[in-house]
Amino acid sequence: MNKTKHNTIAIIVVLLFGCILFYVGTDGFRAYTAETARVNQLMKDQPQFPDVTLEDSNGRIYSFSEFENKYVFITFMYTACTTVCWELEANMGEVYNLIPEQYIGEDIVFLSISFDPEKDDPETLDRYKGYFNSDGETWRMARIPDQTQLDNLLKEFGVIVIPNDSGHFTHNSAFYLVNRQGTLTNIMDFKKIEEAADTVTTILKNDKGE
Repeated sequence: MNKTKHNTIAIIVVLLFGCILFYVGTDGFRAYTAETARVNQLMKDQPQFPDVTLEDSNGRIYSFSEFENKYVFITFMYTACTTVCWELEANMGEVYNLIPEQYIGEDIVFLSISFDPEKDDPETLDRYKGYFNSDGETWRMARIPDQTQLDNLLKEFGVIVIPNDSGHFTHNSAFYLVNRQGTLTNIMDFKKIEEAADTVTTILKNDKGE
């Protein structure tokens, strides 16, 4: 009788311990993949966009404060990418087209940041933006020439970029939204175009009290 009782207690303890581990490992039953856990942690931390110097497709050089008091909708890409970057930028273009025109440029700008600054010079970025109808002003494509600044930004925003021997990169992809104060406030699935556009439009409307 005592042996059965002890076994039952042992099973209950093991189950409770397993539940606790699962709860901790899934960030409170919210993260079932490493990517979800990464996004949840970023939303919890809400990092500031670090002080970096950008060089865009027009050869203009400026700091991120260029976009002060505006939302910035961001992607990270490289122009030699033959896989996800094309879909990422094309989807970004669709989000751009779905945002009400009155907000574009006034309240929000779009920014594609290359993480391959050595190859993505202004001429290359200028050519690349043409594939996606980026106007180079309200939707800019830029690089961060200083590798230390770039690495810091990628780290702060949880962007994983792993170079391989063929000159390409393994990397994750998402839409990032930085608010008027330079804080990362949203990370969105780049394949859910209408959802991202609705989210951004709602934020802009609420922000303006509309």
